[in-house]
Amino acid sequence: MNKDQVAGRADKVKGKIKEVTGKVVGNKELEAEGRTQSTAGKVRAGYGDLKEDIKKAAE
Repeated sequence: MNKDQVAGRADKVKGKIKEVTGKVVGNKELEAEGRTQSTAGKVRAGYGDLKEDIKKAAE
């Protein structure tokens, strides 16, 4: 597992927590921020997965 995979999954979780917290307290800005962070985390994790797949294919 590379650093992009780890950081991406961590951002995804942090974003989901912010999103849910925003929904619970009625803070639309926090909810949107969480959704954005979660999506960015998914993208970064996917990039890390792709890097790992390429690395394995090159071996």
